[in-house]
Amino acid sequence: MNARLFVWALTSALAGFLFGFDTVVISGAEQTIQSLWGLSDTLHGLTMGSALWGTVLGSLIGGWPTDRWGRRQTLLVIGVLYFVSAVWSGLAADVYQLMVARFIGGVGIGFSTVAAPLFISEIAPPKHRGLLTGLFQFNIVFGILAAFLSNALLAGVGANAWRWMLGVEAVPALAYTVMCLGLPESPRWLIARGRRDDGRRVLQRVNPEATAEEIETLVAEIERASRADADAAGGFWTRRLRTPILLAFLIAFFNQLSGINAILYYAPRIFELTGLGPQAALLQSVGIGVTNLIFTFVGLWLIDRLGRRTLLYLGSVGYIVSLGLCSWAFFTESFAVVPYCIFAFIAAHAVGQGAVIWVFISEIFPNRHRARGQALGSFTHWIFAALLTTLFPPIVAAFAPGGVFAFFAVMMVLQLVWVAIAVPETKGVPLERIEQQLGR
Repeated sequence: MNARLFVWALTSALAGFLFGFDTVVISGAEQTIQSLWGLSDTLHGLTMGSALWGTVLGSLIGGWPTDRWGRRQTLLVIGVLYFVSAVWSGLAADVYQLMVARFIGGVGIGFSTVAAPLFISEIAPPKHRGLLTGLFQFNIVFGILAAFLSNALLAGVGANAWRWMLGVEAVPALAYTVMCLGLPESPRWLIARGRRDDGRRVLQRVNPEATAEEIETLVAEIERASRADADAAGGFWTRRLRTPILLAFLIAFFNQLSGINAILYYAPRIFELTGLGPQAALLQSVGIGVTNLIFTFVGLWLIDRLGRRTLLYLGSVGYIVSLGLCSWAFFTESFAVVPYCIFAFIAAHAVGQGAVIWVFISEIFPNRHRARGQALGSFTHWIFAALLTTLFPPIVAAFAPGGVFAFFAVMMVLQLVWVAIAVPETKGVPLERIEQQLGR
């Protein structure tokens, strides 16, 4: 693989590292924040959720700057948003300033789930597109682990340890922003806007081994696809885009209806339901992070070998078996197997949906509408994540845990059926050909 291409993809994917770090870092400070400002449970919940709702907004509107300003400029803006959020969070004088600062960081997260996978998919050659775009998901997982480690290291620095925990993100955010200055603009964005020579130069840098004729053929193919899309009647919400719109919505919908966010956010609570003490439950939840990282590696290694559809098959079967056994364990009080079922569930997610979702959404829309399509998939993901995270505690209180896990298992049976009858394979297929296959 071209080393320059890998560096560009990794730089863009580091937005995922900041995403994972920013999402989890508040966990080390939340109890101190509540006691420091005497927050009610309601206000504390709003403070904790402020970044998540910023993410919902960022993913909803993230397609606009990505299309209007370009992929590179949006990635730079993401770095600035993370930096401002981190510094302001660390210096916040009251809870309302902290909420605004965290909301800004959430907007950055939402933007990153649109711009970063999209940029990578547009510069990557078909044979490496799954691996390179999947780096975004790997960096999310790595960022989560880094936040836990950072919180542990900073916990003993004094009364203001919580400020350091939240503010330290400014360092990687600044480094990421500087690194983005070395990125080119997406060649497909350039060519679609009439900047043919600029786009050709980027393609030559991405594919230095390609001949001039091969580059010219690729440029012409991108131009043809862009012209055909521009000439087609209607905008984004049209019948001709119904297939990619439905695919993007459903992959994000099923991603969250697996229960992944509920299990990640409330792992200690779930383990305590099995009779484990708080310390043992916390230790078990650390195992979730390690399992997630290991099997994310496996998913990245397999995605360009087995394909997106095959990984979704594997993940769906893994979901059904692990969630079904977890439901059985709670109904029969066979609690000893629950941690193993949860670890198997995380492994299935990391290899399946976790590895595929951002890659797949970035591939299935035509050049002209790729940013809006990515925003649709991202918004669907985050709105269901917010709802599931908010509703999970009262649901577990109202219903037997076995029933909740059984519901998630049934949803994954539906996902398996959907994959079998509706999901196309995009492995190794040029973006413009995917556009033709899905019906321009």
